[in-house]
Amino acid sequence: MRIIPVLTAVLVCVVLYLFIFERDRITGDDTAATETVQAEDNRFAPPAQKAAAEQTAVSVVATPSTARTLDSAVILRGETEAARNVTVTAETSGRVINEPLRKGATVATGDVLCEIDRGTRDATRAQAQAALAEAEVALANARKLASGGYASETQVLTAEAGVESARAALAQVDRDIENLSVKAPFSGLLESDTAELGTLLSAGAACATILQLDPIKLVAYAPETEVGKISVGSPAMARLISGDTVNGQVTFLSRSADTATRTFRVEIQIPNPDAAIRDGQTVEMAISSEGTLAHLVPQSALTLNDEGQIGLRLVGDDNLVEFAPVTILRDTREGIWVAGLPETVSIITVGQEFVREGVLVDPHSAANAMESGQ
Repeated sequence: MRIIPVLTAVLVCVVLYLFIFERDRITGDDTAATETVQAEDNRFAPPAQKAAAEQTAVSVVATPSTARTLDSAVILRGETEAARNVTVTAETSGRVINEPLRKGATVATGDVLCEIDRGTRDATRAQAQAALAEAEVALANARKLASGGYASETQVLTAEAGVESARAALAQVDRDIENLSVKAPFSGLLESDTAELGTLLSAGAACATILQLDPIKLVAYAPETEVGKISVGSPAMARLISGDTVNGQVTFLSRSADTATRTFRVEIQIPNPDAAIRDGQTVEMAISSEGTLAHLVPQSALTLNDEGQIGLRLVGDDNLVEFAPVTILRDTREGIWVAGLPETVSIITVGQEFVREGVLVDPHSAANAMESGQ
């Protein structure tokens, strides 16, 4: 009978299978095996996952922080600009008869820059005076004749018009003679030489260029996001490219944006009695604006949440972790000023990368952490 050895072999195989592969299920030890696997997994899990699984608090270092008023400022880059920059021109024609003034010279209001030759203007004035005298005599005769009935009212009016025309001609000649002296309209510095001796100037030709540097203007353009923080009269500090600092205040804020850059012109007036600040220098300006409540935190305390928002992890109620997004205002040597937090908070400064929202923590102060070797 060969069937008995076959059955015996099959039975042996079944017993071996149950003994090797199904031993835990048969003996009831599968729970222990599962627990062993979970224990191995927890061994390498992050602290936050371990704490959630074991319901234990994660030790972190937390620093209490109280908001302070931060004097915020709008930082702009611009350039200096003369209060006045005028090219003085001749109003009549003729040759220059005075020696030129050289660029860089200081001039006062009313100083003669270019003196033009009088030419035949004195004779022209004498002719105008004679014409006026003749017109006045004609008017007197017309009025006498009109009083006797020998002249009409129209003749009197014509004589009066002749007198006014002669007076206008004389005034025009006098004005032309006054324009022979081209004078400085305000005090300042010559940016160019005055017209050279012997130069023929025509009406509208340039005699000299004058700059007024006291006071001087600092000009910059504020973006749309910052212009609302600036107002006329706001104090401002400026640093020149040389490193010198000056103080002034905002005197002008444009109400119309530049069509190309969508920025708004800002002007700051600075005293410059010694003309030390030149026209066209690069300058960095800080314009004071309304203060903002902010917290000073270490840069290392900043972290990201799952959505990629930058913020801080805080110790909330019942020592549970909370995430608070923040806005960075200013970066300093002492730390980073941030806004968007309550007035008083407890910020996790060590261990914030190993916890997440809702995790129970055991906060310690920085001093206690150093004593305990954390």
